[in-house]
Amino acid sequence: VQLVESGGGSVQAGGSLRLSCKVSGHSRGSNCVGWYRLPPGKEREGIARVTSGGGSNYADSVKGRFTISKDYTGNTLYLQMNSLKPDDTAVYYCAFQTYLWACYSASWSETDFENWGQGTQVTVS
Repeated sequence: VQLVESGGGSVQAGGSLRLSCKVSGHSRGSNCVGWYRLPPGKEREGIARVTSGGGSNYADSVKGRFTISKDYTGNTLYLQMNSLKPDDTAVYYCAFQTYLWACYSASWSETDFENWGQGTQVTVS
């Protein structure tokens, strides 16, 4: 499975960005895809997940500001980020897991996902 993120950049606080992630090489069937981020000097954290059926959930830090979605093919994942804050500055990664349970893991551990993109930088000033 290959994942390629795009859409990162620099934005002022209060602004918006939309990240994209193209997913390829996966078979049809149940899966979970998600967005994680790595802030400078901190650990990678999970922020949004969506199942192949469309069910989504969010970390408290982004709830109400970020929206995860997919295109109708399920091959492109999006993260719409609104009301951005300087604390949102991070490298953003998309991740894929064949099993649905990854979307319901209480720990949001990065080990819940097997496949990762290379990341895209988001800087909020």
